[in-house]
Amino acid sequence: MASSGLAVFDTTLQKTNAWLKEVMDELGSSDRHQAYLALRAVLHALRDRLTVEEVAQLGAQLPMLVRGFYYEGWDPTGKPVKERRKEDFLRHIHNYFKTTRYGEPNVDPEQVARAVFRVLARRVSAGEIEDVVRILPTELRELWPENTPA
Repeated sequence: MASSGLAVFDTTLQKTNAWLKEVMDELGSSDRHQAYLALRAVLHALRDRLTVEEVAQLGAQLPMLVRGFYYEGWDPTGKPVKERRKEDFLRHIHNYFKTTRYGEPNVDPEQVARAVFRVLARRVSAGEIEDVVRILPTELRELWPENTPA
C-alpha cells in the first residue's frame, strides 16, 4: 500500500479498506465500489433516523475516512426523520444506488442494510450499537443481526 507520509492517513485508509472488505464479504461481492456505496447509503439512512447526540456518538467510533462520508451532506435540521417503516428506510438505500453511476435497479436494499449492520455490529462497541438499535422503530431493529442487543 502506498504511504501518504502521515501515519494517521495511512491508518484510516487501512481501516476503511478493512471495513469495505467486510461489506464485500457480507454481500458476496468483489466490487469495492459497490461496497463503498452500500456502506455510505446505509450509514446515511441510519444517521438521518438518529438523534443528533446519537449521530455524534456513533460517528466517534467510525474510522476517520468513514466518519467523513458519514457526515458528508448532513443537515441536523428536522432530524431524526419520523419515518417508521422498514420500506421507507430501504427506499432511501435503493434510491441512493439508483442515482449513482451504477444505476443498479437489481440491488436488494434489505440485503445491503443487513450486510452493513452486521459489519457495524462487529466493528462498533456493543454498548453503542445497543443505543442505536434502541432508538430505531421495531421494523428497523429487525434488520440488525439476531444477537444484537436492543
